[in-house]
Amino acid sequence: MARCPRCGRGPLFKNVLEMRDSCDRCGLDYRFIDTGDGPAVFAIFILGFLICGAALYVEFTFEPPVWVHLVLWGLGTPLIALGLLRFLKALLIALQYRNKAEEGRIARD
Repeated sequence: MARCPRCGRGPLFKNVLEMRDSCDRCGLDYRFIDTGDGPAVFAIFILGFLICGAALYVEFTFEPPVWVHLVLWGLGTPLIALGLLRFLKALLIALQYRNKAEEGRIARD
């Protein structure tokens, strides 16, 4: 994942979430890409479900002190969020490229 949607070899990101300008291998210009808030919205829903479920499970199964929750979820949530955002952003970019998604236009006859 996180490769060029055309050739599948060139990297899509400079670092964790910052997009490159174009593919190093095939030269595809990445300026057409606009995922908007899609990856963040999906990540919030998925992450909220996973973290809340896990926190409730840990609380009712092990009954740890509050500091354990702070350490577990305070460190785990941002790390999982970054990985999930990277995956979802790459997925939405690939879907946008494959389906030739673009801004809607009003037809004038």
